[in-house]
Amino acid sequence: MLQPVPTNLGQRNGASETQMLRTLNTFAVDLMSIPSVEDLIWYVAQNVVGKLGFIDCVIYLSNEAQTDLTQVAAWGEKNPFGRNIVNPLVIPFGRGITGQVAQSGKPIIVDDLVEDENYIADTQPARSEICVPLTSAGNVVGVIDSEHPDIAVFGEPELEILSTVAAMTSAKLELLEESRRSQKRYEDLVSAHSQLTSETRNRKALEAKLFETRKLDAIGWLTGRFAHEFNNLLTVVSGNIELLELDASGPNSDDTLKTIKTASGRGAKLIQDMLAFAQRTRLVPKTLNLNTLLSAFCENFERSLAEHVETNLDRNLWSVFVDPLAMENMLFNLVLNGIDAMPNGGTIRITTENVFHTLPEGRHFPSELPPGRYVRLSVTDHGEGISAERLPQIFDPFFTTKAVGEGTGLGLSMVLGVMRQSGGTVAVRSKVGEGSTFELYFPTGSTDGGNMTSSDNQ
Repeated sequence: MLQPVPTNLGQRNGASETQMLRTLNTFAVDLMSIPSVEDLIWYVAQNVVGKLGFIDCVIYLSNEAQTDLTQVAAWGEKNPFGRNIVNPLVIPFGRGITGQVAQSGKPIIVDDLVEDENYIADTQPARSEICVPLTSAGNVVGVIDSEHPDIAVFGEPELEILSTVAAMTSAKLELLEESRRSQKRYEDLVSAHSQLTSETRNRKALEAKLFETRKLDAIGWLTGRFAHEFNNLLTVVSGNIELLELDASGPNSDDTLKTIKTASGRGAKLIQDMLAFAQRTRLVPKTLNLNTLLSAFCENFERSLAEHVETNLDRNLWSVFVDPLAMENMLFNLVLNGIDAMPNGGTIRITTENVFHTLPEGRHFPSELPPGRYVRLSVTDHGEGISAERLPQIFDPFFTTKAVGEGTGLGLSMVLGVMRQSGGTVAVRSKVGEGSTFELYFPTGSTDGGNMTSSDNQ
């Protein structure tokens, strides 16, 4: 049963008053270091009210809607379970004495609970009760309640003590709530910043992609126009060369004609590469197995240039629909580039494999490649590699790192143009000092030609 204790400051001796002041002082010191609402509530119940002469203490907290109080901590014989509430009591605002305090925001002292119609009888009935509100930002957020088995136990001194504890507790609750709001604002700010950074990064990537696409489209259009005009001039030059050959005389005429024919041939090759980049070359695609074409290419290449090419070919490779001559031309450009990138020697490696491109795996594939089945042909060298600054430029027409006269800068742009016109694309992975890998993606499962032939008349 609840046991009576001295009930006012006049009845307390000097030692008890000293203990009360010491308890409040300790509470004030510890208050700032209490980390959470749960720790605060249990500290108040056990280490503050429990040491101030009150024989029991129950603390309730309100829900956000301020419609109900829920028992969250207790001290005394009513809670023999330590820091744990079994079957916590829930009291609606306005019901009982604690509910009235929560609704009005004003403390209540009841001298005789038997005569109070609002008293909700407990398992251990009491006669006196004191109840004070916990407030934060003008709202009642909880209630501190204490009962006693005797009549008229609580007076102004007890109300002053419990109100002081409630005020200190309320201030800490407000600080904890503001800390929670600040943490939430910080998390929201971090999330918003992260989202903004991601959106900015995506926008910049899209802008760069759009700029690159527009640049290549513009260059392709100009290249196509120029190639057509230049091709007409070459036709005239070639015709005149043939006429000169029929009526050639003089000791140096043969050398002169050879020089003119060589220049004319180089010009024709230049035109073909430019048209390929502009995706206006005439392709004659066929259904074939790349492994067969690669084996013949490597054999001829090694025989003619005495350069070894290592291969790793998928035996179950799917068929593709591609122009064989254009394919050989692309391979020739890529392999020669790889050899040039290894001035101290090295081995070129060509691999083929079947790949599935799905949306979840899109990050592993070029961004412009639609999902589907592809044959991937990779040409790898272990040479000097390409710097990150130059990597975005390597497919631009006429871009080259070779000395003047050693290259036109159209080899890779021709590869890109042919691959796009064939319904695929080309990607590159490179690291300075470790080499480069060019990956050609050929779509499979279609033999209708799609966009593999040009509708433009050459």
